[in-house]
Amino acid sequence: MRKKQQITCIVCPLSCTIEVEEKDGAYTASGHECSRGEKYALQETLDPRRVLTGTVRVDGGRVPRLPVKTTSPIPKALILEAARLLDEITVKAPLRCGELIVKDFAGSGADLVATRSLEAGGRQQEPGSQRPEGGE
Repeated sequence: MRKKQQITCIVCPLSCTIEVEEKDGAYTASGHECSRGEKYALQETLDPRRVLTGTVRVDGGRVPRLPVKTTSPIPKALILEAARLLDEITVKAPLRCGELIVKDFAGSGADLVATRSLEAGGRQQEPGSQRPEGGE
């Protein structure tokens, strides 16, 4: 049985419409202007992945939340679970941009890192509280 799917490539500004066809378990892509588009379309069809960005709570920082991201794309199927896990993380200031927050985040193979530096000072989280004082 043949299955076809159209994907708009986002690798470059050309935005090629790529058709991915599956026949007897083999996948082929057509309509791409470059090999990067072919690779993207096949990846998106067989194993879609996304970089997760979000925030985590901060204890002892000047602001209540720290922006974070995964160091590489994680399976799209893990995104919701991984996003929920962000709410369980509290970090202690100070932190540097790029600093490791969680290794192998959500079992994805990608690490979670800080995307900005954060100085200590100002906010202390109360023991047992779910959110920083006056926080989001």
